[in-house]
Amino acid sequence: MAKQKDQQNIIICGVGGQGLITLTKILIEAATDQGLDAKTSELHGLSQRGGSVETHIRFGKKIDSPLVKQGGADLIIAIEAQEALKASIYASKESETNFLINDFTAAIPGKKSVSTDEILKAVKKSAGKVHLISATKIAKEDLGNPVLAGMYLLALGIYKGVIPLKPDAVLGAVKKIVPEKFFDINKKTFELAEKNAKD
Repeated sequence: MAKQKDQQNIIICGVGGQGLITLTKILIEAATDQGLDAKTSELHGLSQRGGSVETHIRFGKKIDSPLVKQGGADLIIAIEAQEALKASIYASKESETNFLINDFTAAIPGKKSVSTDEILKAVKKSAGKVHLISATKIAKEDLGNPVLAGMYLLALGIYKGVIPLKPDAVLGAVKKIVPEKFFDINKKTFELAEKNAKD
């Protein structure tokens, strides 16, 4: 269970087309609905499909800056595994940074892919805990859409207690932000994450 802190500092990283901006909006909406001060900042490498995307989410009693400082993240959600390496500058043993890493790598044009083992070895140096999750595989096989990997990781973070927000508040935010026709599949994603978080 996440320690109760005055502030929560979360990084979501991945590549364009994985729905990071939607996930960020959901967390900000849910935190605000729970009466917390919440700020976000979006840092793009290339925002087109396949380019690096990183968002910062901070919420708590009083938030001054939207940016998470280096070594200051409580949680890093990497929807593409190699992006966890870049984001690890925000992790530290002092912050007991949790990593939720999707066991999925996207090909980077002109670059050799980094293996999952190398990624885990590198991030463990600065992490509190590292969870490697086959979110894309689960989303594809159990939900019929690999794009739901990010939502699955987010829901898993809620049910594992590493994101200190109430599941009802987060689902309420999903309902507000995601188009109505996609709400049922997102709700199903949350139910699956809740079940798997207990296993």
